[in-house]
Amino acid sequence: MTTVEKVPAMSYQQFMPADRPVQYLAPDGTGVDSAARYAHPSNERLLEMYRSMVHGRRFDQQATALTKQGRLAVYPSSRGQEACQIAAALCLGEQDWMFPTYRDSMALAARGVDQVELLGMLAGYWHCGYDPTAYKVAPQCTPLATQLLHATGFAYAEAKQGRDTIALAFCGDGATSEGDFHEALNFAAVFRAPVIFLVQNNGFAISVPLARQSAAPSLSHKGVGYGIGSEQVDGNDPIAMMAVMDEAVKYVRAGKGPVVVEAHTYRMDAHTNADDATRYRKADEVEGWLARDPLSRLDSYLEAQGLLTDELREQMTVSADADAAALRAGMNVEQDVDPEDLFRFVYSSPTPGLTEQRNQVAAEIAAGELS
Repeated sequence: MTTVEKVPAMSYQQFMPADRPVQYLAPDGTGVDSAARYAHPSNERLLEMYRSMVHGRRFDQQATALTKQGRLAVYPSSRGQEACQIAAALCLGEQDWMFPTYRDSMALAARGVDQVELLGMLAGYWHCGYDPTAYKVAPQCTPLATQLLHATGFAYAEAKQGRDTIALAFCGDGATSEGDFHEALNFAAVFRAPVIFLVQNNGFAISVPLARQSAAPSLSHKGVGYGIGSEQVDGNDPIAMMAVMDEAVKYVRAGKGPVVVEAHTYRMDAHTNADDATRYRKADEVEGWLARDPLSRLDSYLEAQGLLTDELREQMTVSADADAAALRAGMNVEQDVDPEDLFRFVYSSPTPGLTEQRNQVAAEIAAGELS
């Protein structure tokens, strides 16, 4: 049996990156001494987080299976990143908005987005799949870092109108190498936009390792250069993630400016179902991260605290399985797709090029070339 090293107590300054990621739980789920100045979440919230993580992982498994069955064109799994995404979703108020990437489906499900609608874009049914205004969740963004500018501009506009709204923008480590990342941080810092930038550093920008992207001590230090409150946290430690994200929300809502949170985590599966991760990482590396699984980590902690019983665990599993069954049933219903929708909602006034494309598709349909 592997012996888990205890992490010594460290001194932390709030929203100035610690020397090492903030941590409350060791990989085996036992507590570690921590001098971090972030309040420990209540037992009730940790149980809610565990429940959401169980549902999130089951959703991720089901979406992966739907891809193999041909119901989805592609699916980017986020197995192993449950703590990052669920903590992000649960820390927000009802009035706040999320600006996710293509890999943040677990966060959307935890936010309450209908799971069938959530996968509509990946199934090719619709541009987004869900109504962003109904859930206060922007469309999942595939281009790297562009959503960070959207979040910053939205947060600034909300503040200018006197609304108590925070924008939470997700991105990965690869996005921090994009110009949009730096533009968003600079604008947010100068105009004190109420936005949180959550960087899920899962070690790879597809196949490019972090060491070939940045020489910074941590990605959170990039925020320091722009005068932004910043912190790095063990992204596979659910307690640490919730503690830091809770405090980040309070900090930003108090008008102290934006925050960058770097969550150190790992993408357990390939970049997408179309990727062969064995070409750029070794099995022992993945095995090492499996030992830091966030779900089993929180499971062990809650059980040791007498908060999680076999009966409660079974209830949560049954509930998650029921959601997966409903997702399967919903995705097996053929959608009535109107090709005109490809063009109808792109611009309020169609451009000449778009009109030409629409007419071309209409002619091909009329001729029986498309169905």
